[in-house]
Amino acid sequence: MTTRRGVWSAGRDFLSTEAAGGIVLMAAAACAMLVANLEATADSYVAMLHVTTGPVLNPHLGPMTLHLWINDGLMAVFFLLVGLEIKREVVDGRLASAEKRRLPVIAAMAGMIVPALVYLAVAGGAPGLARGWAIPAATDIAFAIGVLALLGAHAPSSLKLFLTTIAIVDDMGAVAIIALAYTDHINVAALAGAVAVVAGMYVLNRRGERRLAPYMIGFAALWLLMLVSGVHATIAGVVTALLIPVTVSPGAPDAAESPLHRLEHALHPWVAFAIVPLFGFANAGVSLAGVSLSTIADPLVLGIAAGLFAGKQIGIFGSIWLAEKAGVAKRPGTASWAQIYGVALIAGIGFTMSLFIGGLAFPGDALLVERVKIGVLAGSLVSALAGYAVLRFAGPR
Repeated sequence: MTTRRGVWSAGRDFLSTEAAGGIVLMAAAACAMLVANLEATADSYVAMLHVTTGPVLNPHLGPMTLHLWINDGLMAVFFLLVGLEIKREVVDGRLASAEKRRLPVIAAMAGMIVPALVYLAVAGGAPGLARGWAIPAATDIAFAIGVLALLGAHAPSSLKLFLTTIAIVDDMGAVAIIALAYTDHINVAALAGAVAVVAGMYVLNRRGERRLAPYMIGFAALWLLMLVSGVHATIAGVVTALLIPVTVSPGAPDAAESPLHRLEHALHPWVAFAIVPLFGFANAGVSLAGVSLSTIADPLVLGIAAGLFAGKQIGIFGSIWLAEKAGVAKRPGTASWAQIYGVALIAGIGFTMSLFIGGLAFPGDALLVERVKIGVLAGSLVSALAGYAVLRFAGPR
């Protein structure tokens, strides 16, 4: 049986991998910004991302390009890992009981609703921009944990675990938003095929199939059918994850014989060190030529940046303060209010998920997508710097 020490070792391994992956993601984003703004490489960067590499799988997407393979293909694997983490936490982890779920759910929900309201207040009145309301609602856990890693002892493990838990609940909301708010064109036949594949994986689960290969074949088939159907293909990752069998092991949630845990451990290094940084490199490269104060004042840019920086801290910090004052829940461990505020600021780093949702909100509009990138980068950068500064000088209560 896994010892308590083993559980803490597994937790440290997860956080250290997430932290290192966040630092690699920062480097990938910086490289993207560099090559997108150097005269010698800018055109090659854009041409490389849009080179045609495959057939037309969905007429609304057009021919498959390197950019589409990354955003719609590799990111499905990212969402598979997200789904595995969500299921593990709900079935056998930090979200397994109502008491454990209460504060992270409150904080995450407020941390999604308030940024969306801030965005709509700033940009919602401009024609066509209301569709981007969900862009500042998400938190990039890899980037956020990477910033906390740079703080060392100034960011204790209790804060990292608390932020991770909030981000997992946040991911549930983001997945629901992508499925419900950003699906426009439906191919009924392909969707019916996807339902049949899901039913097949459900039968495998109920019959006790614990080999991962059949589920991975189902995942590939489901991804293709989702892509053709018009429902965003990355949803295939979350749906597949929910059907992967898990061995419940209270007190030691890292069972070696559990298919879910085995798949999660196998995927995590690839997602943290390859897929997410590659997504960052493919999506963070925005040209700053012509960017001025008027660009920052653009409703879309300002709405996203304000949603991430102001909305996240107000939503998360305010909801935690109200929950404790009302006796609904207590803040974690020995965390001071200053540390909680620092974590709320760090949660304003929306990078990966915000860029992803931005591409869904304004498909085919290169100008608006570029504005989304500027807003996400500005809001995330200010949130990271402010959160780092607060936590650097904040102490425990």
